[in-house]
Amino acid sequence: MNIFDFFTPKAETFYLEEDSTVRQAIEKLDRHKFSVVPIIDAQGRYVSTVSEGDILGYMKNVAHFDLNVAEHTPIMSIEKYRPYQELGLHEPIERILELSLEQNFIPLVDDQDSYIGILKRREIIEFLYKHGRKK
Repeated sequence: MNIFDFFTPKAETFYLEEDSTVRQAIEKLDRHKFSVVPIIDAQGRYVSTVSEGDILGYMKNVAHFDLNVAEHTPIMSIEKYRPYQELGLHEPIERILELSLEQNFIPLVDDQDSYIGILKRREIIEFLYKHGRKK
């Protein structure tokens, strides 16, 4: 089993930069219909994720939510309920499977912690299903 059998490269993913605003996150989540998006820093390293739930929590906890305020609120300033754990290229398959039970995708980083793509839970399951049936 090779991690690249179910790898989606960075160029084919959507992500936010850490200096993005809450409004930009809302627009990206809405436009692409994602529930969670990775956040990377200016050097391309994985930092965290932001989810619809994180943004809803922010909206609930800000007494007078205003989209204009969201336009100037850095995404990194909002509380993250459960940021997704990233994995490196050399993780054992057991760790990948364990984490895929908790997350619908796994951010993947190289040896310099640069974000290089994701492993989607669906593709992991499809890979295991297809290869398990051939035996």
